Amino acid sequence: MQRIGEIKAFKDRNLKLKGADIATQRGWTGVPNFILESNEISIGAKLTYAMLLKYAREDDQCFPGQDRLAEDMGSGVRSIVRYISELEEVGLLSVKRRGQGRPNIYVIHIKASFWKKNRQR
Repeated sequence: MQRIGEIKAFKDRNLKLKGADIATQRGWTGVPNFILESNEISIGAKLTYAMLLKYAREDDQCFPGQDRLAEDMGSGVRSIVRYISELEEVGLLSVKRRGQGRPNIYVIHIKASFWKKNRQR
């Protein structure tokens, strides 16, 4: 799979960090504005979406456990389950359940066109 930074349409638009310091040396995560500005999902669901993007790192899927998500977000597992369910309900996330003891695979839907199609249901 081609990384987004390798696609010509995005190459000239990529952000460039200059003078990275302790705040940025561990990386950063870009979240689409339509997610940040949405009044259709809670702030917790927005943060969960951002964390899943962080884990995915330019790939289409990721598989952190819910315990890991909860720890990284400073939240409880029950809240994580609720946020994931909220993201699934609006079509921003698909979950492939892999069974007991194995983390789920989360497929993140990041195109605004996908969001618009699913809102018309």
